[in-house]
Amino acid sequence: MVRPYAAKWLKKRRKRDPSAAASDAEDGKGGNGEDAEDQTEEEVEEKKRKKKQEGERGAGVVAEGREEESPNGSLPAHVLPGLPLEKTPDEEAKPGVIFILEKASLNVGKVGKKENILNADDHANYLRKQCRDPAEFRPDILHQAMLAILDSPLNKAGRLQGLYVKSDDGELIDVKPHVRLPRTFKRFCGLMYQLKCKKNIHATGNREKLFRMIKNPVTQHLPVNSRKIGFSYSSDKLVHLRDYVAAVGDDATLVFVVGAMAHGKIDADYTDDCISVSNYPLSAACCIARICNVLEQRWNIL
Repeated sequence: MVRPYAAKWLKKRRKRDPSAAASDAEDGKGGNGEDAEDQTEEEVEEKKRKKKQEGERGAGVVAEGREEESPNGSLPAHVLPGLPLEKTPDEEAKPGVIFILEKASLNVGKVGKKENILNADDHANYLRKQCRDPAEFRPDILHQAMLAILDSPLNKAGRLQGLYVKSDDGELIDVKPHVRLPRTFKRFCGLMYQLKCKKNIHATGNREKLFRMIKNPVTQHLPVNSRKIGFSYSSDKLVHLRDYVAAVGDDATLVFVVGAMAHGKIDADYTDDCISVSNYPLSAACCIARICNVLEQRWNIL
């Protein structure tokens, strides 16, 4: 119900002239009680106004206390839940590992009216017409190797410092450790084709580059104290990987160079050592699984 204009006018008059308010109160004794109701409403509004002012003063005190806690002018970390916290010295001191996948097959070809990443299953006839061996076009090996690295507990524990892919045509790709790779091979090929065309792939919702083409050589992107270890079945140095890694120590960053091709040997001249970890030829994914398992046991990652 809308209040009558006279009641509003009396309320304004009492605010301007307190003596008039007192006389109105005396005149209103014995009346119908409308002025008394207006006075009660005014008291309620006055109490609300005081509570609001007290709340604003309290908020100001809390804000001053927060500014005292952070003298550099920045807000506490819990005020910005979307931003990552800075790493503690203990987290930065933890040893990590870097993987380099060599000779990955990421060749683009136009089959019919569309361009695709060539693979031995879908484009065998096309490759034979081009007098090329379909066995050399195996991007599925790269897909399996990357899944073995990115899905490992070693990566989820934050120990993967970097992942680099070097294609057989000489291009070098930097992959962020927290990227979620497509599960299916078809979608993976589509992603790699997009990367070859655009040179980088951004994350959804922000401008972070999850995949990007970088300049060769790969050694300029590695830490100074890194020990680069290559793997090959044809190597004369057959070792127990657990003992070999234990002898290196945690002072140096381990860099493992694994071939992502079906046949052949990695000819990476930048490696410090080339070893073999089995009497039998292993796939890239199997070799990577062995490496991750040894490091997880060493660093007590469950």
